[in-house]
Amino acid sequence: MSVSPPSDGHQSGEPAAEARDPWSPPPPGPAPDQASAPWTPYPVDPLLAARPPRNGMGITSLVLGIVSLVLGVFIFLFWMTWLPGLLAVIFGIIGMRRDRKGLATNGSVAMVGTSLGALGLVVSIACGVFVAMAAKKAVDETRAHVKKVEASVEAEREKLRQEEEKAEREEKARHLTFGKTYMFPDGLKVTVAEPERFVPEGVAVTNVKGRKPIQVAVTIVNTGSRDVELHPGLPDVKDARGTRAELVIDGSGRQKIIDGKLQAGKTIVGRYMFSLPPEAADKAEVGFCPDFSRADNSYWSGPLHLGS
Repeated sequence: MSVSPPSDGHQSGEPAAEARDPWSPPPPGPAPDQASAPWTPYPVDPLLAARPPRNGMGITSLVLGIVSLVLGVFIFLFWMTWLPGLLAVIFGIIGMRRDRKGLATNGSVAMVGTSLGALGLVVSIACGVFVAMAAKKAVDETRAHVKKVEASVEAEREKLRQEEEKAEREEKARHLTFGKTYMFPDGLKVTVAEPERFVPEGVAVTNVKGRKPIQVAVTIVNTGSRDVELHPGLPDVKDARGTRAELVIDGSGRQKIIDGKLQAGKTIVGRYMFSLPPEAADKAEVGFCPDFSRADNSYWSGPLHLGS
């Protein structure tokens, strides 16, 4: 009777497995195939590969670019737009460089921020040019207005000066010597002759004792084409001291007062009697106007030759 040997779990003919320590590391696997390994352009520093992405510059560039554009909407804030725009461009360029080096992962964000910053700079420059042109236009308009006002003031001064000169010429023209003729605007030519001495006749209404009686003759010619109403009143006669002469009325009938209508082309002569004090009878002035309501008298003056 045959007895089979005891079985130890292995088939006959197979080598027994080497006993394995359960606490030992596993055996190394097969070597990787170099042909199937992914290609890398350059070795990566394990310290750099372990760092988190540095995306701050790109985000900052985007925020500053948006701020620059928002400020650019308000034209009067153009002077604040350029700084965030410039910083957005700088930070965006730094962010894109970091992205190319593998230090950041938001290169597109940095590019958008750079573009917005550049656009903000363009808006700032455009707004600055616009404001400068508007300011220049306002200054030019102000200067033009000032020049216009100055020219208007100067023209007004020149007008006043000419009016004053005209008034002076007219005033000078209204002061004549005896025997000269003055032409009034309504076409009346008035001439006052040198006063002559006369002797009152008949019953003298006024007392001429101790005084020198004179006769003032006024000639008016109507050179116009229409009749003119004359209401001159009495001539204003003053002696050498500027004192008004006294009116003399006698009974000779030589006194003739001008009043009424003077036809076109006609002439009228008025005669008026006055008396002067002897000490002021060497010179006289006669003021006369065809219409006393106009108050634009002309004056005739000069020495008197009355004798003793």
